[in-house]
Amino acid sequence: MKNLFASLVFLLPLVLVPILEAQDNGEFTIARVQYGGGGDWYSSPTALTNLIDHLREEVPISISSNYDDVAIGSREIFNYPFLFMTGHGNVSINDTEMANLRRYLENGGFLHVDDDYGMDQYIRPILKDIFPDEEFFELPPNHPIYNIVHEFPEGRPPKVHEHDGLPPQAFAIYREGRMVLLYTYESNPSDGWAYDEHDNPEEIVRKALQFGTNLLVYVFTNP
Repeated sequence: MKNLFASLVFLLPLVLVPILEAQDNGEFTIARVQYGGGGDWYSSPTALTNLIDHLREEVPISISSNYDDVAIGSREIFNYPFLFMTGHGNVSINDTEMANLRRYLENGGFLHVDDDYGMDQYIRPILKDIFPDEEFFELPPNHPIYNIVHEFPEGRPPKVHEHDGLPPQAFAIYREGRMVLLYTYESNPSDGWAYDEHDNPEEIVRKALQFGTNLLVYVFTNP
Protein backbone atom coordinates (compact mmCIF):
# COMPACT_ATOMS: atom_id res chain seq x y z
CA MET A 1 0.00 0.00 0.00
CA LYS A 2 2.85 2.39 0.85
CA ASN A 3 4.44 1.79 -2.57
CA LEU A 4 1.13 2.44 -4.31
CA PHE A 5 0.65 5.77 -2.55
CA ALA A 6 4.23 6.80 -3.27
CA SER A 7 3.66 6.02 -6.93
CA LEU A 8 0.42 7.99 -6.85
CA VAL A 9 2.15 11.11 -5.57
CA PHE A 10 4.86 10.78 -8.22
CA LEU A 11 2.61 9.98 -11.17
CA LEU A 12 -0.25 12.37 -10.54
CA PRO A 13 1.34 15.46 -12.15
CA LEU A 14 2.20 13.38 -15.22
CA VAL A 15 -1.28 11.94 -15.50
CA LEU A 16 -2.93 15.34 -15.40
CA VAL A 17 -0.98 16.83 -18.31
CA PRO A 18 -2.22 18.06 -20.75
CA ILE A 19 -5.80 17.74 -19.53
CA LEU A 20 -5.34 19.98 -16.50
CA GLU A 21 -3.31 23.06 -17.24
CA ALA A 22 -5.75 25.56 -15.71
CA GLN A 23 -5.47 24.27 -12.15
CA ASP A 24 -2.09 25.53 -10.98
CA ASN A 25 -2.66 25.83 -7.24
CA GLY A 26 -1.28 22.39 -6.43
CA GLU A 27 -4.72 20.79 -6.23
CA PHE A 28 -6.99 19.41 -8.88
CA THR A 29 -10.77 19.47 -9.01
CA ILE A 30 -13.26 16.96 -10.34
CA ALA A 31 -16.60 17.88 -11.89
CA ARG A 32 -20.20 16.73 -12.28
CA VAL A 33 -21.66 16.77 -15.79
CA GLN A 34 -24.66 18.84 -16.77
CA TYR A 35 -26.59 17.38 -19.72
CA GLY A 36 -29.83 18.02 -21.56
CA GLY A 37 -32.94 15.92 -22.05
CA GLY A 38 -34.72 16.56 -18.78
CA GLY A 39 -32.86 14.04 -16.64
CA ASP A 40 -31.88 15.06 -13.12
CA TRP A 41 -28.11 15.42 -13.58
CA TYR A 42 -28.10 17.25 -10.23
CA SER A 43 -29.33 14.32 -8.12
CA SER A 44 -27.50 13.40 -4.87
CA PRO A 45 -25.46 16.63 -4.67
CA THR A 46 -23.44 15.50 -1.62
CA ALA A 47 -22.22 12.29 -3.27
CA LEU A 48 -18.98 13.68 -4.70
CA THR A 49 -18.29 15.88 -1.67
CA ASN A 50 -18.50 12.91 0.67
CA LEU A 51 -16.40 10.72 -1.61
CA ILE A 52 -13.71 13.41 -1.88
CA ASP A 53 -13.62 13.81 1.91
CA HIS A 54 -13.21 10.05 2.30
CA LEU A 55 -10.50 9.92 -0.36
CA ARG A 56 -8.53 12.75 1.26
CA GLU A 57 -8.51 10.80 4.52
CA GLU A 58 -7.20 7.63 2.88
CA VAL A 59 -4.93 8.63 0.03
CA PRO A 60 -2.24 11.34 -0.35
CA ILE A 61 -3.88 13.10 -3.30
CA SER A 62 -4.02 16.89 -3.57
CA ILE A 63 -7.66 17.11 -4.52
CA SER A 64 -10.00 20.02 -3.84
CA SER A 65 -12.65 19.39 -1.22
CA ASN A 66 -15.23 20.91 -3.59
CA TYR A 67 -16.34 19.85 -7.04
CA ASP A 68 -17.68 21.91 -9.95
CA ASP A 69 -20.65 21.51 -12.29
CA VAL A 70 -19.76 21.70 -15.97
CA ALA A 71 -21.84 21.47 -19.15
CA ILE A 72 -20.94 18.54 -21.37
CA GLY A 73 -20.66 20.76 -24.43
CA SER A 74 -18.41 23.31 -22.76
CA ARG A 75 -14.66 23.62 -23.29
CA GLU A 76 -14.49 23.86 -19.50
CA ILE A 77 -14.57 20.07 -19.25
CA PHE A 78 -10.92 20.10 -20.33
CA ASN A 79 -10.04 21.68 -16.98
CA TYR A 80 -11.00 18.51 -15.09
CA PRO A 81 -9.25 15.13 -15.12
CA PHE A 82 -12.37 13.29 -13.89
CA LEU A 83 -16.02 13.83 -14.82
CA PHE A 84 -18.95 12.25 -13.01
CA MET A 85 -22.39 11.83 -14.54
CA THR A 86 -25.58 10.46 -12.99
CA GLY A 87 -29.37 10.74 -13.01
CA HIS A 88 -32.65 8.85 -13.21
CA GLY A 89 -34.10 9.73 -16.60
CA ASN A 90 -33.61 10.97 -20.13
CA VAL A 91 -30.19 11.99 -21.42
CA SER A 92 -29.79 13.94 -24.66
CA ILE A 93 -26.39 14.71 -26.20
CA ASN A 94 -26.13 16.42 -29.57
CA ASP A 95 -23.36 15.97 -32.15
CA THR A 96 -21.36 18.96 -30.95
CA GLU A 97 -21.47 17.80 -27.34
CA MET A 98 -20.51 14.28 -28.40
CA ALA A 99 -17.51 15.59 -30.34
CA ASN A 100 -16.46 17.67 -27.33
CA LEU A 101 -16.68 14.68 -25.00
CA ARG A 102 -14.79 12.50 -27.47
CA ARG A 103 -11.93 15.01 -27.68
CA TYR A 104 -11.85 15.30 -23.89
CA LEU A 105 -11.51 11.54 -23.46
CA GLU A 106 -8.90 11.27 -26.21
CA ASN A 107 -6.80 13.96 -24.50
CA GLY A 108 -6.50 12.31 -21.11
CA GLY A 109 -9.90 12.82 -19.49
CA PHE A 110 -12.02 10.20 -17.76
CA LEU A 111 -15.80 9.84 -17.41
CA HIS A 112 -17.65 7.82 -14.78
CA VAL A 113 -21.38 7.36 -15.41
CA ASP A 114 -23.50 5.95 -12.58
CA ASP A 115 -27.05 4.90 -13.40
CA ASP A 116 -29.18 6.13 -10.51
CA TYR A 117 -32.07 4.07 -11.95
CA GLY A 118 -34.02 4.88 -15.09
CA MET A 119 -31.00 6.20 -16.96
CA ASP A 120 -29.77 3.04 -18.67
CA GLN A 121 -32.04 2.97 -21.71
CA TYR A 122 -30.95 6.50 -22.63
CA ILE A 123 -27.28 6.56 -21.70
CA ARG A 124 -26.06 3.14 -22.81
CA PRO A 125 -26.53 3.79 -26.56
CA ILE A 126 -24.80 7.16 -26.15
CA LEU A 127 -21.82 5.62 -24.37
CA LYS A 128 -21.41 2.97 -27.05
CA ASP A 129 -21.49 5.68 -29.70
CA ILE A 130 -18.67 7.78 -28.24
CA PHE A 131 -16.09 5.43 -29.72
CA PRO A 132 -18.12 3.07 -31.91
CA ASP A 133 -15.04 1.14 -32.99
CA GLU A 134 -14.04 0.34 -29.40
CA GLU A 135 -15.52 -2.46 -27.33
CA PHE A 136 -18.02 -1.64 -24.60
CA PHE A 137 -17.46 -4.53 -22.20
CA GLU A 138 -17.96 -5.66 -18.63
CA LEU A 139 -14.82 -5.47 -16.51
CA PRO A 140 -13.36 -8.88 -15.60
CA PRO A 141 -13.39 -9.86 -11.91
CA ASN A 142 -9.61 -9.50 -11.63
CA HIS A 143 -9.50 -5.90 -12.85
CA PRO A 144 -7.44 -3.56 -10.60
CA ILE A 145 -10.52 -1.45 -9.87
CA TYR A 146 -11.62 -4.33 -7.65
CA ASN A 147 -8.39 -4.61 -5.68
CA ILE A 148 -6.07 -1.61 -6.16
CA VAL A 149 -6.70 -0.32 -2.62
CA HIS A 150 -9.69 -2.21 -1.24
CA GLU A 151 -10.54 -5.81 -2.09
CA PHE A 152 -13.82 -6.74 -3.77
CA PRO A 153 -13.44 -10.54 -3.86
CA GLU A 154 -16.50 -11.10 -6.04
CA GLY A 155 -15.04 -8.91 -8.76
CA ARG A 156 -18.08 -6.66 -9.02
CA PRO A 157 -19.00 -3.17 -7.87
CA PRO A 158 -21.05 -3.03 -4.65
CA LYS A 159 -24.79 -3.51 -4.79
CA VAL A 160 -25.88 -0.28 -3.12
CA HIS A 161 -29.38 0.28 -4.48
CA GLU A 162 -31.76 -2.59 -5.27
CA HIS A 163 -33.04 -1.20 -8.61
CA ASP A 164 -34.37 -4.21 -10.57
CA GLY A 165 -32.62 -6.75 -8.36
CA LEU A 166 -30.06 -7.61 -11.05
CA PRO A 167 -26.37 -8.21 -10.32
CA PRO A 168 -24.24 -5.05 -10.18
CA GLN A 169 -22.03 -4.52 -13.21
CA ALA A 170 -19.27 -2.19 -14.34
CA PHE A 171 -18.70 -1.61 -18.06
CA ALA A 172 -15.71 0.11 -19.61
CA ILE A 173 -14.35 1.55 -22.83
CA TYR A 174 -10.63 1.67 -23.54
CA ARG A 175 -8.96 3.97 -26.02
CA GLU A 176 -5.37 3.31 -27.09
CA GLY A 177 -4.83 1.05 -24.11
CA ARG A 178 -6.26 3.42 -21.49
CA MET A 179 -9.63 3.17 -19.79
CA VAL A 180 -11.49 6.36 -20.62
CA LEU A 181 -14.97 5.51 -19.37
CA LEU A 182 -16.61 3.46 -16.63
CA TYR A 183 -20.35 2.81 -16.43
CA THR A 184 -21.82 1.36 -13.24
CA TYR A 185 -25.19 -0.34 -13.68
CA GLU A 186 -27.47 -1.93 -11.05
CA SER A 187 -24.88 -0.82 -8.51
CA ASN A 188 -25.32 2.92 -7.88
CA PRO A 189 -22.29 3.57 -5.67
CA SER A 190 -23.06 7.30 -5.66
CA ASP A 191 -26.22 6.50 -3.66
CA GLY A 192 -23.88 5.17 -0.98
CA TRP A 193 -21.55 8.16 -1.24
CA ALA A 194 -24.51 10.42 -0.48
CA TYR A 195 -24.93 8.83 2.94
CA ASP A 196 -26.39 12.02 4.38
CA GLU A 197 -29.19 11.97 1.78
CA HIS A 198 -30.05 8.27 1.57
CA ASP A 199 -30.73 5.67 4.24
CA ASN A 200 -28.25 2.88 3.50
CA PRO A 201 -26.74 0.41 5.98
CA GLU A 202 -23.29 1.38 7.26
CA GLU A 203 -21.65 -1.60 5.56
CA ILE A 204 -23.13 -0.62 2.19
CA VAL A 205 -21.90 2.95 2.61
CA ARG A 206 -18.43 1.68 3.48
CA LYS A 207 -18.25 -0.52 0.38
CA ALA A 208 -19.51 2.30 -1.83
CA LEU A 209 -16.84 4.68 -0.54
CA GLN A 210 -14.18 2.01 -0.94
CA PHE A 211 -15.22 1.40 -4.52
CA GLY A 212 -15.08 5.13 -5.23
CA THR A 213 -11.60 5.26 -3.71
CA ASN A 214 -10.47 2.37 -5.89
CA LEU A 215 -11.87 4.06 -8.98
CA LEU A 216 -10.18 7.41 -8.39
CA VAL A 217 -6.85 5.85 -7.43
CA TYR A 218 -6.97 3.65 -10.52
CA VAL A 219 -7.74 6.60 -12.81
CA PHE A 220 -4.92 8.71 -11.43
CA THR A 221 -2.30 5.97 -11.44
CA ASN A 222 -2.97 4.70 -14.97
CA PRO A 223 -1.98 7.39 -17.47
